[in-house]
Amino acid sequence: MIPLSYYLILSGILFTLGVAGFIVKSDLISVFISIELMLNAVNLSLIAFSHYLRDMTGNLFVFFVMVVAAAEAAVGLAIIIAVVRNRQTLSLDEMDLMKH
Repeated sequence: MIPLSYYLILSGILFTLGVAGFIVKSDLISVFISIELMLNAVNLSLIAFSHYLRDMTGNLFVFFVMVVAAAEAAVGLAIIIAVVRNRQTLSLDEMDLMKH
């Protein structure tokens, strides 16, 4: 059996990579993927704690996080498509909401 600490370390590494990608990346798709990576890291830790404590509450929270992530993906991709159609770029550095 794999110890709980291994899952939590992996979850922490994934979350840190997601935060780093969110801060460092300059295109919209990479930022979007980084947010999804952070959500999956949280899901991994919730499932690990749920299995360790033999409680189904963590699984229920993961279900809700997945529902929110699916809604976020749909809305986020729609926003990305709208921005690309209007601005003709995915670069966050080149986007300025005051310009037309």
